[in-house]
Amino acid sequence: MFREVNTKVNFLHLEEDILRFWKEQGIFNKSIKIRERGPHYAFYEGPPTANGSPGVHHVLSRLYKDVVCRYKTMKGYHVPRKAGWDTHGLPVELEVENSLALTSKAQIEEYGVARFNDHCRQSAFKYIKEWEAMTERIGYWLDMEHPYVTLDNSYIESCWWIIKQLWDKGLIYQGYKVTPHCPRCGTSLSSHEVALGYDEADDPSVWVKFKLDLAQPGGSETARSLLSSTVPAYLLAWTTTPWTLPGNTALALAPNAEYVVVESNKEYLILAAALLSAVGLDSYKVVEKVIGEDLVGVHYEPLYSNIDIRYVREDKKAYRVIGGDFVSMEDGTGIVHIAPAYGEIDFEVGEREGLPLVHTVELNGVVTTDLVTGFTPKAREYIQKSEVPVILGPARRKVDLPGAGKFVKDADKDILDDLNSRGLLLRSERISHTYPFCWRCETPLLYYAKQTWYIRTTAIKKRLIDGNAEINWYPDYIKHGRFGDWLENNVDWAFSRERYWGTPLNIWRCEVCSTPELPTYQCVGGLDELRAQSSLSDLTTPLDLHRPYMDEITFACPKCGGRMQRVPEVIDSWFDSGAMFVAQWHYPFENEDKFQQNFPANFICEAVDQTRGWFYSLHAISTLLFDRLCFKNVICLGHVVDAQGEKMSKSKGNVIDPWAVINNYGADALRWYMLGSTTGEDTHRFSTKMLEETIRKFFLTLWNTYFFFTLYANIDCFVPPPLSADSDQPKAFTELDNWISSECNRLISEVSKSMDSYNPTSATRRIEAFVDNLSNWYVRRNRRRFWKSENDADKLAAYTTLHQCLVTLAQLLAPFVPFIAEELYQNLFRSVNPEARESVHLTDFPIADEAKINDKLNGEVELAMKISSLGRAARAKAGIKVRQPLDRALVGVETEGEKKALKNLATEVMEEINVKQLVILSGAKEQEEFPSNMTDYSLTNDAKYWVAMRTTLTPQLIAEGLSRELVRHLQNMRRNAMFDITDHIITYYQTKEPSIKQVINTFADYIKQETLSRELIDGLPPDGAYSEKHRISDSEVSLAIEKTNPKL
Repeated sequence: MFREVNTKVNFLHLEEDILRFWKEQGIFNKSIKIRERGPHYAFYEGPPTANGSPGVHHVLSRLYKDVVCRYKTMKGYHVPRKAGWDTHGLPVELEVENSLALTSKAQIEEYGVARFNDHCRQSAFKYIKEWEAMTERIGYWLDMEHPYVTLDNSYIESCWWIIKQLWDKGLIYQGYKVTPHCPRCGTSLSSHEVALGYDEADDPSVWVKFKLDLAQPGGSETARSLLSSTVPAYLLAWTTTPWTLPGNTALALAPNAEYVVVESNKEYLILAAALLSAVGLDSYKVVEKVIGEDLVGVHYEPLYSNIDIRYVREDKKAYRVIGGDFVSMEDGTGIVHIAPAYGEIDFEVGEREGLPLVHTVELNGVVTTDLVTGFTPKAREYIQKSEVPVILGPARRKVDLPGAGKFVKDADKDILDDLNSRGLLLRSERISHTYPFCWRCETPLLYYAKQTWYIRTTAIKKRLIDGNAEINWYPDYIKHGRFGDWLENNVDWAFSRERYWGTPLNIWRCEVCSTPELPTYQCVGGLDELRAQSSLSDLTTPLDLHRPYMDEITFACPKCGGRMQRVPEVIDSWFDSGAMFVAQWHYPFENEDKFQQNFPANFICEAVDQTRGWFYSLHAISTLLFDRLCFKNVICLGHVVDAQGEKMSKSKGNVIDPWAVINNYGADALRWYMLGSTTGEDTHRFSTKMLEETIRKFFLTLWNTYFFFTLYANIDCFVPPPLSADSDQPKAFTELDNWISSECNRLISEVSKSMDSYNPTSATRRIEAFVDNLSNWYVRRNRRRFWKSENDADKLAAYTTLHQCLVTLAQLLAPFVPFIAEELYQNLFRSVNPEARESVHLTDFPIADEAKINDKLNGEVELAMKISSLGRAARAKAGIKVRQPLDRALVGVETEGEKKALKNLATEVMEEINVKQLVILSGAKEQEEFPSNMTDYSLTNDAKYWVAMRTTLTPQLIAEGLSRELVRHLQNMRRNAMFDITDHIITYYQTKEPSIKQVINTFADYIKQETLSRELIDGLPPDGAYSEKHRISDSEVSLAIEKTNPKL
């Protein structure tokens, strides 16, 4: 006997019971242990930062990871799953700053780095219990008892070892160049962090006039003669960052492009001819035309004379026009303002041209009153070769600039007002464009020239690209698209951070013999090495490898004996997470076997933004370190948005709390919806309405089929034969049995193929279609086989077939919806098989029996279902319910083979669409006989087939339809009265309409059979009978039912 199943299932209680079972019996650990002898399958868990509550977008990636790992386990692989926590970096620091009401680095240092980092340590684990609870509740099986944690000393030491290896290869350097800088956080950011923070920004769009200074030499004779007029002439440049204008030291144009001189308000403006119309100057008089190359070398007056920097070497002076192939003719004016301190291209131009570098903004993003001037390192090297002595800087001096003391974005207005007052602003508008913001604090980033530590990833660009070609990306277009493009445009990794809570950069600098040109550095690769050089060996208490404690560790310089002091930076937390494939094992200091066994990963999975984040850092570090792939297969997921397609944010109030969803609908429903509603790579619109539809369409359909089977199987005391004992199987299998068995085996094959291709969405959709066919075709078409009183071979075949389908479904569903799969398995299989494995998750994934797959039969039944669907649609079009019989249907198919197949299943189709006669027409010739006057038919069609239903109703058809209407009401009454499905009844009816009585008398046998009525009595019911009143064909009918002894 099977355990009784309730139609009104409470999925929440069911899941909680199963969670207890898994926990008490240690099913997860057993699932790992029993596969230890199987082939190894390495999986890397991308470490979330647990300093905030998990969101529904975190659920998505965890579901995909769980499904793949569960599937591979059931396929016989040994799949250890080590949890991990990312505990360093800006996400944690900003959380702590907010909690302590700190708003700047100065306040942090005043508060105390040690105290601040203690709070960071606590904050990093603030929500771990919540993450663990959510992970467990959704059924994501992960070893959370032995996680890797990036703040652990062992983890940090492995990161140090990696850095030392790269240092020894010459792949780490300190460079002075423009890097993305967050003025609020006070630190450099890497290019992949910048990629995570782009958003729309509203900024000034301004056209600025730079007055030519023809007193200075430069430019071709042609250009100078054109511009020697007494009319003042201006070069017109466009920018969206007015705050960089005080730092301007050059203007760039396209040497081969045509430029024009237009007259405007008694002055000349110079810009690209191709952009006259875009700038709105196409109606102005063109005075002259000139090639850009002729303007190269021409000088202009600085916008701010108080920072005029005239370095003497004539061909390399500041405030002059230079040529550049980067100048676009798509927008702007064809003249680009160059501020070497505030742009990557500007900086490169400055180095090439020997331009001075002028810092007018402090690191906190505030316009300075204390100007910094100097040269970039390469420019300084160039100037040194000149015979003319210059101050190579950096030099500081006081200066009065508009917007001084304000944040750059706020200073824009002051700068524009100043320029406008001096007649140097042609036009100012607002523009909405994409701009980089800090990925953590959302402050606008500055591209800022400063010293930063870099990893020379450009040195291995080709290997990064070649390695990517060997990775299997799902979807495939990410390989050469988003990720491939990123690698093609690779820049050196700015991996140091001027912050506090992170892995300290393990580089020490001599305070005595180091010079700016030739510093003395030493990179330390581990604790033993550090102990050997310092006094750490004297320590008796555990050492914390964080700041400020590492800052206090010094040792003697091997060159001069002076003091070696650690550099103040910590490393990018993305380096931490990208090092997990090494550091999770504390390699190379221990666990070499585990490292080797788990490298590279067979599978990883995260959201699409990790192409610039974790995916990249894994790939880069592995290539830098070992010149090997870090992972073989990667699923790249789309983002989760709300039902309207809007990005979720607290400010919009549209953030979905996964706990609210789970507590309302259950974890399995959430899993199935997120896995099946949208393909993994697409944007996932989250809608509770669609989730409810998922429950109705799939879960309740599956559950009702499960309920139906257990109910009738228990009534008939059905004992399933062993699944492998083919010789003991009943021999009375029908075509429908063979069909659903064929479909079941085809399903196994298709789900396996989908999962082997890392496509859970395809697998879930195929399963859902099968469950629909199982319930709405196989079970519905076979109900009378289950209902009949005889326990013959035919009924046994039906039970056996349905049971095998449900048990197979339990195993197929196990990776996707592990809770309901466990319920089906425990009740349908383990309860009647004492030797069965303890859990469905300890069983093997089903293997298709190819011999049972009958493609011809599958196609025939599929055709019958398609025609039935079209027939129901034709009825709906005419407004005639399926309960109402019709006399004739015409069906159009394409081939004689389809016609023959449909004739074999004509009875099933006629019953499905409730029609007395089915006329099947194949090919154009037969269908030409289709009557042209079809006013009494309702027609529907698809690309291949059509069905026409004759809608004329005879009195007999109407009467039969009324009998079916009466049966429907009686069946609903049985449910409303809480009668058992097997209870026999006596039915009482009262009506004044003779035609209704006639219907009941005519179709009495049919009504009794369908409603399990022993008698149909015209008269008053006894007291206690359950009664209802209904209108049938506009006549009132009183109906009543009472249970009767089935043995009578």
